[in-house]
Amino acid sequence: MRVFFIGFGQAGGKVVDMFIEQDKKFPKRSFRGIAVNTARTDLMGLKHIDLKDRILIGQTVVKGHGVGTDNVAGAKITADEIDVIIGAIDQRGTHDVDAFVIVAGLGGGTGSGGSPVLARHLKRIYREPVYTLGILPSPEEGRLYSYNAARSLSTLVKESDNTFLFDNSAWKNEGESIKSAFQRLNDEIVRRFGVLFRAGEVTKAGVGEMVVDSSEIINTLRGSGVSTVGYAITEVVDKQRRQGRGLLGGLKDTLVKRDKTEEVLLGEDKSAKIIALVRRAMLGRLTLPCDYSSAQRALVLIAGPPNEMDRKGVEKAKSWVEENIAGVEVRGGDYPVESNYIAAVVILATIQNAPRIKELMVIAKETKEDVLKTKDKKPAAMFDDGIEPLFE
Repeated sequence: MRVFFIGFGQAGGKVVDMFIEQDKKFPKRSFRGIAVNTARTDLMGLKHIDLKDRILIGQTVVKGHGVGTDNVAGAKITADEIDVIIGAIDQRGTHDVDAFVIVAGLGGGTGSGGSPVLARHLKRIYREPVYTLGILPSPEEGRLYSYNAARSLSTLVKESDNTFLFDNSAWKNEGESIKSAFQRLNDEIVRRFGVLFRAGEVTKAGVGEMVVDSSEIINTLRGSGVSTVGYAITEVVDKQRRQGRGLLGGLKDTLVKRDKTEEVLLGEDKSAKIIALVRRAMLGRLTLPCDYSSAQRALVLIAGPPNEMDRKGVEKAKSWVEENIAGVEVRGGDYPVESNYIAAVVILATIQNAPRIKELMVIAKETKEDVLKTKDKKPAAMFDDGIEPLFE
């Protein structure tokens, strides 16, 4: 899948920078991206996105110092300078793109405010689907961040073709500060979505028996809403051999830092190993914890060396997922890569029950009431300030 990433704000720019770094390890590039920000220092801190693809907006308003947590300002600046952003995207080239993915932290100002505005304009201009990968703030970051996230998310789900969410609070270790956790959390995002978004691209390992191409992913994500991603990985060789190459092996430093539940499966039947991996991916820690049985559609992707792929195992895994979600559409297949690892990625699309989202909406309503009591100020029209529940 050929993806055009737009990293919006500080968090989004850092994640897209990591996607581009990952992509440079492959002979055939599948990712391209730009970073958009109101803060000059954030853009200068990036390492892998070309300088010409780092877009500073709002210079006349905030002088390159950012908008802080003011996502109303972020939305207004984006609307005022949307032609600059679209021009940068066109200059980078979109003729062979399968999808646009906006990446942003939803608790701050620039990404939280600008992402819905950009999604709206991208959908008007291009035929390709526009997805958002939104990062939810942890409660420790403060009520204002939760308020921003709820406002942004309420609009994003209507403007994007689908919205992936990654919940920082679900991934932060107990006692760990948010600041120290950021790099590790970003690694988790890039690891999962890097495998997913590269699916279908031809590698040295060949073409899979059951190819998952861009159309499979796009069909799974149709109809908007919120989606979450599960992931599980295991070694396919002796524990001492961790020098694999390619998409999975190239990330070995982060891959070996697995959850305690991700035990090494050696010597198992290929089919049983695939089914076990898919179960772990879906029942383990999702990017957004939710009631997985409320998902309307799903996609199962198995990535690893060709000799570890098993058609029967993929089919059985798909059937197991279908039995455990609300919908009946489950797509799936394999993605051969040169690696000493085999990974399972599961998209649970258009979920209907996520406690964290409901919690955000409650916090947002309470915060809004407090703000309105102290300030005689109407909320900006850029957002759905009614903060309507995303799930009934």
